[in-house]
Amino acid sequence: MTTVSFEFFPPKSLPASFRLWDTIRTLAPLDPSFVSVTYGAGGTTRELTHEAVTTIGKHYGLEVAAHLTCVDASREETLAIARSYADAGVRQLVALRGDPSDASTGFRPHPEGFADSCELVSALAEAGDFEIRVGAYPDPHPDAAHDGADVEWLKRKIDAGATSAITQFFFEPETFFRFRDACVAAGIDAPILPGILPIENWAGTARFAARCGAHVPEWVPRAFETAERDGSADVLATALCTDLCTELLEGGVEHLHFYTLNKPFLTRDVVHALGLAPPAALENVA
Repeated sequence: MTTVSFEFFPPKSLPASFRLWDTIRTLAPLDPSFVSVTYGAGGTTRELTHEAVTTIGKHYGLEVAAHLTCVDASREETLAIARSYADAGVRQLVALRGDPSDASTGFRPHPEGFADSCELVSALAEAGDFEIRVGAYPDPHPDAAHDGADVEWLKRKIDAGATSAITQFFFEPETFFRFRDACVAAGIDAPILPGILPIENWAGTARFAARCGAHVPEWVPRAFETAERDGSADVLATALCTDLCTELLEGGVEHLHFYTLNKPFLTRDVVHALGLAPPAALENVA
């Protein structure tokens, strides 16, 4: 059975709050196996993330995975947040190194914090009965020291106690399949969930891809340039995302994780096009 999950980010303003809750109301009927809530760069939305996680679980009955990072917090502060999630009934965490608030300085561990995501995973595994998901990078992470480093890091995180991984987004199915094969060859047997980014705005997606090191095939910007000129960018985005997901499913993928950017409709349309929406969800579409 194919399952889906969705990522949201916590709101920083009243209009953003309305957008988040509208997004959840739109996507909840698709019966996700879980949803996740991010941190801002540098841990800037730590309290907002906690509030969003607990509210989503309480009011929408969804299984929520809370992001935790190593940025700008001591070990005790981070583990205290994890304990507060456990007290609230949250049993899924996404453990990441995290991005610094100032990208120009690169990642620098807190003097009393975790040095990297492996240390964080190990401490969380010892701290409680959590399902711990981690990040994975089909295209080389900007900080990767050499070819194959991302597979090695993922193996270390799984060995430290992580139970599954969610990948950074990518544009072509072969990128994921090559990475999956390399992980299997390295002895990684934990589930690897492909991260899917429906392209709501090509300019923003291109900037995001440049920051995280995702390879952009030459045909993608050309296709969106033409589609935007013709007023058909949404049609192109839906078709490309649906085709990507279809090839992943045909290649044996059993779960799709969508980065929604708190914009629900393209994600909803793709899930519908894939035939993964429950009948009740189809009845509620205007």
